[in-house]
Amino acid sequence: MKIFPAIDLYGGKAVRLFKGEYDKMTVYSDFPLEVARDFEKKGASYIHMVDLEGAKSGTTPNFDTVIKIARDTSLFTEIGGGIRSMETAAKYLEGGVDRVILGTSAVSDESFLKAATKKYGERIAVGADIKDGFVAVKGWTEKSRYGCFDFFEKMSALGIKTVICTDVSRDGAMKGTNRALYAELSRKFNMNIVASGGVSSLEDIRALKEMGLYGAIIGKAYYTGAIDLCAALEAAK
Repeated sequence: MKIFPAIDLYGGKAVRLFKGEYDKMTVYSDFPLEVARDFEKKGASYIHMVDLEGAKSGTTPNFDTVIKIARDTSLFTEIGGGIRSMETAAKYLEGGVDRVILGTSAVSDESFLKAATKKYGERIAVGADIKDGFVAVKGWTEKSRYGCFDFFEKMSALGIKTVICTDVSRDGAMKGTNRALYAELSRKFNMNIVASGGVSSLEDIRALKEMGLYGAIIGKAYYTGAIDLCAALEAAK
């Protein structure tokens, strides 16, 4: 199983939210590139990034920071937040990012999702942020009409290979990940599923690995020291 240590970006800084609430933000570093280099030093091969400002506004205010990390490290880089046009997807992918994640646009703009997938294949992933059983959009500030499993059915039918699934209620809460949700998704869908939200112990990582999940994202647990990244990488092997 792949481990994706995460950097959430806001104002060019590495931050974390509590349960997706922007007014409950903690700044962990003014230098995201140094954080990424630390991931690399500890043996990580992947990094997951979210432009929190972009997720709300549909813009790319942290673009330069993302590209710097993509170019100045050897990490496989993926970015989500604010990617709602072919131009933005191209800007990231041609700038050196390995994979972009479509969230709001995957829900609201099927023609864009299809066009991007047709052009870029597996370099397009979808983010399914689950809030009260429904897919949330616009930086988790609104709920869409799609239930979790209905949305996965649709993405599977469209040929999407990789879905990053976040349980918003667990995100940043340090209360463990939603193992029941990921077990059910893993049983029902033949896709690369990445667990996100509340991955806060080595036990979480081992449990997700046993389910055969493709990957797990570690955010707050890394920054608070609850999970040692080297130990997490070892547990996921």
